[in-house]
Amino acid sequence: MDAIIGFINDLLWGSVLIYLLLGAGVFFTFRLGLIQFRHFGHMFSVLKHSRKSDAAGISSFQALCTSLAARVGTGNLAGVAVALYLGGPGAIFWMWLIALIGMSTAFAESALAQLYKVKDEDGNYRGGPAYYMEKGLGMRWMGVLFAIFLIIAFGWCSMRCRPTPSVPPWTWRSVFLTGQAAWHWWCCPA
Repeated sequence: MDAIIGFINDLLWGSVLIYLLLGAGVFFTFRLGLIQFRHFGHMFSVLKHSRKSDAAGISSFQALCTSLAARVGTGNLAGVAVALYLGGPGAIFWMWLIALIGMSTAFAESALAQLYKVKDEDGNYRGGPAYYMEKGLGMRWMGVLFAIFLIIAFGWCSMRCRPTPSVPPWTWRSVFLTGQAAWHWWCCPA
């Protein structure tokens, strides 16, 4: 299993995914009219008055903190430290440049998630890539496939780094996947 995941990882990160993400970032940067530069100051004006929220939602500051918590993890922090150690100050420059390009992709993703979110019977909102694949593109199969791949990626690939003594890795990966699938079936019926 590790050899298969290693091959796919090398194929994607070595030749396909980096150029695809850079291309998407450049496309969205120009298609959205350099939005990450035009509205950079607007971010600070919104945050200045962001502590107030209405009864139907959360404040701008709470939304920012939630978004940052979802995007920045220990891998990001450790990755910057390792890149600085191995690549020197030039690595920081390239990370900033790629981050500027990636801002437009993140904006496009967030805008699509807001546009195609749905409200359930309890008044809670649900959305994300699977929803805008289904509702925006009209391809439910693609959203279902995305959700399945996401469960596999989090259950089998992402969990490889977390050692659990005296328990074979396939055991706790299978338990994690089963629990995740059961939770999704219970909370998100089709």
